[in-house]
Amino acid sequence: MNDALQEIHNFLPCRTPQQWIDNALENQDLMLIDHAHCEKKAASTALSLMYRYVDNTDLLNKMSRLAREELRHFEQVLAIMKKRGVAYCHLTPARYAAGLRQDVRSEDPGRLVDVLIVGAIIEARSCERFAALAPFLDEKLADFYNSLLKSEARHYRDYLALAEQAAGASVEERTSEFLLLEKALIEKPDTEFRFHSGPVSA
Repeated sequence: MNDALQEIHNFLPCRTPQQWIDNALENQDLMLIDHAHCEKKAASTALSLMYRYVDNTDLLNKMSRLAREELRHFEQVLAIMKKRGVAYCHLTPARYAAGLRQDVRSEDPGRLVDVLIVGAIIEARSCERFAALAPFLDEKLADFYNSLLKSEARHYRDYLALAEQAAGASVEERTSEFLLLEKALIEKPDTEFRFHSGPVSA
Protein backbone atom coordinates (compact mmCIF):
# COMPACT_ATOMS: atom_id res chain seq x y z
CA MET A 1 0.00 0.00 0.00
CA ASN A 2 2.94 2.31 0.63
CA ASP A 3 3.82 2.23 -3.07
CA ALA A 4 0.26 3.16 -4.03
CA LEU A 5 0.23 6.02 -1.53
CA GLN A 6 3.59 7.25 -2.78
CA GLU A 7 2.19 7.23 -6.30
CA ILE A 8 -0.75 9.35 -5.09
CA HIS A 9 1.60 11.79 -3.35
CA ASN A 10 3.68 12.08 -6.52
CA PHE A 11 0.54 12.71 -8.58
CA LEU A 12 -1.11 15.37 -6.42
CA PRO A 13 0.23 18.95 -6.53
CA CYS A 14 0.30 19.42 -2.74
CA ARG A 15 -0.36 17.69 0.56
CA THR A 16 -3.44 18.43 2.66
CA PRO A 17 -2.70 21.45 4.91
CA GLN A 18 -2.28 20.68 8.61
CA GLN A 19 -5.00 23.23 9.38
CA TRP A 20 -7.52 21.06 7.48
CA ILE A 21 -6.47 17.98 9.48
CA ASP A 22 -7.00 19.99 12.68
CA ASN A 23 -10.42 21.08 11.36
CA ALA A 24 -11.35 17.46 10.62
CA LEU A 25 -10.36 16.24 14.08
CA GLU A 26 -12.46 19.00 15.66
CA ASN A 27 -15.46 18.17 13.43
CA GLN A 28 -15.49 14.38 13.20
CA ASP A 29 -19.29 14.06 13.12
CA LEU A 30 -19.47 16.55 10.25
CA MET A 31 -16.56 14.80 8.52
CA LEU A 32 -18.45 11.48 8.62
CA ILE A 33 -21.68 13.02 7.31
CA ASP A 34 -19.86 14.65 4.41
CA HIS A 35 -17.82 11.50 3.78
CA ALA A 36 -21.11 9.61 3.34
CA HIS A 37 -22.28 12.24 0.86
CA CYS A 38 -18.99 11.95 -1.04
CA GLU A 39 -19.35 8.17 -1.38
CA LYS A 40 -22.91 8.57 -2.66
CA LYS A 41 -21.85 11.25 -5.16
CA ALA A 42 -18.97 9.08 -6.37
CA ALA A 43 -21.41 6.22 -7.07
CA SER A 44 -23.75 8.64 -8.83
CA THR A 45 -20.94 9.94 -11.05
CA ALA A 46 -19.99 6.40 -12.05
CA LEU A 47 -23.60 5.51 -12.86
CA SER A 48 -24.13 8.68 -14.90
CA LEU A 49 -21.06 7.81 -17.00
CA MET A 50 -22.51 4.34 -17.58
CA TYR A 51 -25.78 5.83 -18.81
CA ARG A 52 -24.08 8.37 -21.07
CA TYR A 53 -21.40 6.18 -22.67
CA VAL A 54 -23.18 2.88 -23.32
CA ASP A 55 -20.82 1.80 -26.12
CA ASN A 56 -17.63 1.96 -24.01
CA THR A 57 -17.23 -1.56 -22.60
CA ASP A 58 -14.14 -0.84 -20.49
CA LEU A 59 -15.81 2.20 -18.96
CA LEU A 60 -19.04 0.26 -18.27
CA ASN A 61 -17.20 -2.53 -16.45
CA LYS A 62 -14.94 -0.28 -14.40
CA MET A 63 -17.68 2.19 -13.48
CA SER A 64 -20.07 -0.64 -12.52
CA ARG A 65 -17.49 -2.03 -10.12
CA LEU A 66 -16.64 1.44 -8.83
CA ALA A 67 -20.30 2.32 -8.20
CA ARG A 68 -20.82 -0.89 -6.20
CA GLU A 69 -17.72 -0.21 -4.11
CA GLU A 70 -18.68 3.41 -3.44
CA LEU A 71 -22.19 2.38 -2.36
CA ARG A 72 -20.67 -0.25 -0.07
CA HIS A 73 -18.46 2.43 1.45
CA PHE A 74 -21.55 4.63 1.84
CA GLU A 75 -23.25 1.84 3.80
CA GLN A 76 -20.13 1.37 5.94
CA VAL A 77 -19.96 5.08 6.80
CA LEU A 78 -23.67 5.07 7.71
CA ALA A 79 -23.09 2.07 10.00
CA ILE A 80 -20.22 3.87 11.75
CA MET A 81 -22.38 6.98 12.14
CA LYS A 82 -25.25 4.94 13.61
CA LYS A 83 -22.93 3.39 16.21
CA ARG A 84 -21.70 6.87 17.14
CA GLY A 85 -25.15 8.44 17.26
CA VAL A 86 -24.45 10.72 14.31
CA ALA A 87 -27.53 11.50 12.20
CA TYR A 88 -27.19 11.58 8.41
CA CYS A 89 -28.50 14.87 7.07
CA HIS A 90 -28.30 17.16 4.06
CA LEU A 91 -25.18 19.31 3.71
CA THR A 92 -24.31 22.04 1.27
CA PRO A 93 -21.55 20.69 -1.00
CA ALA A 94 -17.95 21.86 -0.83
CA ARG A 95 -16.80 24.13 -3.66
CA TYR A 96 -14.17 21.52 -4.53
CA ALA A 97 -15.91 19.27 -7.08
CA ALA A 98 -17.78 22.12 -8.76
CA GLY A 99 -14.53 24.12 -8.83
CA LEU A 100 -12.74 21.28 -10.61
CA ARG A 101 -15.58 20.76 -13.07
CA GLN A 102 -15.80 24.40 -14.12
CA ASP A 103 -13.12 23.81 -16.77
CA VAL A 104 -14.63 20.60 -18.17
CA ARG A 105 -15.18 20.91 -21.92
CA SER A 106 -18.75 20.76 -23.17
CA GLU A 107 -18.27 18.53 -26.23
CA ASP A 108 -17.10 14.94 -26.47
CA PRO A 109 -14.56 13.39 -26.55
CA GLY A 110 -13.07 16.31 -24.58
CA ARG A 111 -15.91 16.27 -22.07
CA LEU A 112 -15.41 12.59 -21.25
CA VAL A 113 -11.64 12.99 -20.98
CA ASP A 114 -12.03 15.91 -18.57
CA VAL A 115 -14.71 14.24 -16.42
CA LEU A 116 -12.47 11.18 -16.06
CA ILE A 117 -9.42 13.31 -15.15
CA VAL A 118 -11.49 15.13 -12.51
CA GLY A 119 -12.65 11.75 -11.19
CA ALA A 120 -9.04 10.59 -10.90
CA ILE A 121 -8.04 13.72 -8.99
CA ILE A 122 -10.97 13.47 -6.56
CA GLU A 123 -10.20 9.79 -5.85
CA ALA A 124 -6.49 10.57 -5.38
CA ARG A 125 -7.24 13.42 -2.96
CA SER A 126 -9.65 11.23 -0.99
CA CYS A 127 -6.95 8.58 -0.69
CA GLU A 128 -4.39 11.16 0.45
CA ARG A 129 -6.78 12.55 3.07
CA PHE A 130 -7.70 9.14 4.47
CA ALA A 131 -3.99 8.43 4.93
CA ALA A 132 -3.33 11.86 6.45
CA LEU A 133 -6.17 11.49 8.96
CA ALA A 134 -5.70 7.86 9.99
CA PRO A 135 -2.80 8.38 12.46
CA PHE A 136 -4.90 10.85 14.49
CA LEU A 137 -8.20 8.93 14.64
CA ASP A 138 -9.49 6.34 17.09
CA GLU A 139 -8.56 2.78 16.22
CA LYS A 140 -11.87 1.76 14.59
CA LEU A 141 -12.14 4.82 12.37
CA ALA A 142 -8.42 4.67 11.53
CA ASP A 143 -8.77 1.02 10.50
CA PHE A 144 -11.76 1.88 8.30
CA TYR A 145 -9.99 4.80 6.60
CA ASN A 146 -6.88 2.69 6.03
CA SER A 147 -9.06 -0.02 4.51
CA LEU A 148 -10.35 2.48 1.94
CA LEU A 149 -6.90 3.41 0.64
CA LYS A 150 -6.51 0.45 -1.69
CA SER A 151 -9.82 0.91 -3.51
CA GLU A 152 -9.46 4.70 -3.78
CA ALA A 153 -5.97 4.27 -5.28
CA ARG A 154 -7.34 1.76 -7.79
CA HIS A 155 -10.23 4.08 -8.69
CA TYR A 156 -7.73 6.87 -9.37
CA ARG A 157 -5.75 4.63 -11.72
CA ASP A 158 -8.91 3.37 -13.47
CA TYR A 159 -10.12 6.91 -14.11
CA LEU A 160 -6.76 7.98 -15.54
CA ALA A 161 -6.49 4.89 -17.76
CA LEU A 162 -10.00 5.50 -19.12
CA ALA A 163 -9.13 9.16 -19.75
CA GLU A 164 -6.09 8.13 -21.83
CA GLN A 165 -8.21 5.62 -23.71
CA ALA A 166 -10.88 8.25 -24.44
CA ALA A 167 -8.25 10.77 -25.58
CA GLY A 168 -6.34 8.24 -27.66
CA ALA A 169 -3.17 9.94 -26.41
CA SER A 170 -1.41 11.10 -23.26
CA VAL A 171 -3.55 13.27 -20.97
CA GLU A 172 -0.59 14.49 -18.92
CA GLU A 173 -0.83 18.10 -20.09
CA ARG A 174 -4.59 18.32 -19.54
CA THR A 175 -4.23 16.63 -16.14
CA SER A 176 -1.60 19.21 -15.13
CA GLU A 177 -4.08 22.00 -15.87
CA PHE A 178 -6.67 20.45 -13.56
CA LEU A 179 -4.05 19.78 -10.88
CA LEU A 180 -3.16 23.48 -10.79
CA LEU A 181 -6.81 24.24 -10.19
CA GLU A 182 -6.97 21.52 -7.53
CA LYS A 183 -3.99 22.96 -5.64
CA ALA A 184 -5.75 26.32 -5.34
CA LEU A 185 -8.96 24.68 -4.11
CA ILE A 186 -7.08 22.63 -1.48
CA GLU A 187 -4.88 25.44 -0.17
CA LYS A 188 -7.28 28.39 -0.31
CA PRO A 189 -9.09 29.02 3.02
CA ASP A 190 -12.73 27.97 3.14
CA THR A 191 -15.68 29.22 5.18
CA GLU A 192 -17.14 25.76 5.94
CA PHE A 193 -15.42 22.48 6.75
CA ARG A 194 -16.07 19.63 4.35
CA PHE A 195 -14.15 16.47 3.45
CA HIS A 196 -12.77 18.19 0.34
CA SER A 197 -12.71 21.76 1.63
CA GLY A 198 -9.71 23.97 2.04
CA PRO A 199 -8.54 24.86 5.56
CA VAL A 200 -11.05 26.74 7.70
CA SER A 201 -9.63 29.44 9.96
CA ALA A 202 -10.72 29.45 13.57
